[in-house]
Amino acid sequence: MPEKIIGILGGMGPEATVDLFHKIIKFTPAEKDQDHLRIIIDNNPKIPDRTAAILGRGEDPFPALQESARNLGKTGADFIVVACNTAHYYISQIQESVNIPILNMIEETAKETQQIIPQIKKVGLLASIGTYKTEIYHKHFKKYNIEVISPEENDREGVMKIIYAVKAGNLSNDVKGNIYKIAQKLINKGAEAIIAGCTEIPLILKEGDISIPVIDPTQVLAEAAVQKAKL
Repeated sequence: MPEKIIGILGGMGPEATVDLFHKIIKFTPAEKDQDHLRIIIDNNPKIPDRTAAILGRGEDPFPALQESARNLGKTGADFIVVACNTAHYYISQIQESVNIPILNMIEETAKETQQIIPQIKKVGLLASIGTYKTEIYHKHFKKYNIEVISPEENDREGVMKIIYAVKAGNLSNDVKGNIYKIAQKLINKGAEAIIAGCTEIPLILKEGDISIPVIDPTQVLAEAAVQKAKL
């Protein structure tokens, strides 16, 4: 059976898209160029801010998300992965507008978390305010009887500032230190693992940086994409 072509709906932001692309390459078993998977990327940084839209302060990103998804289908992708957590709020609408499947990063992360830490009861979520507001992680993790703990409101604002700093290219130790502090507060509230629930977060928070496991949804999605492409 021929390998499937992966379509990456990206640009939210570009660094996060590169991170997903790199992780797909990293998790593909290959000894030469020809062993790698064919990947089509629509890196559209002009897609309106997802959090601003969810909070009623910005333009609806759905038309642009829909256009990118359709472009990927037209150019030969067999399925789509979306390099943005918050954009998954729109994933059902996007799926309805294309005739190729979309892998759901949030669902894949919930499933993977339960598989690698079977007894887990609570996870801490570091994400955009849009992701907190929509509770997309809460809904998917609830299926696996895992409670999602969010930071206090002022720390949610702090995470958002960190996300925008990373989007602006700031990966300084100060920025990393700030995310570690907020993660520690979630650990103090009983979190047994931290979900790096915005595609910018894994760029500054990695496994080993804090005292509990860090679950990287970008990595989970990359591994799921490789598996699906090779089925």
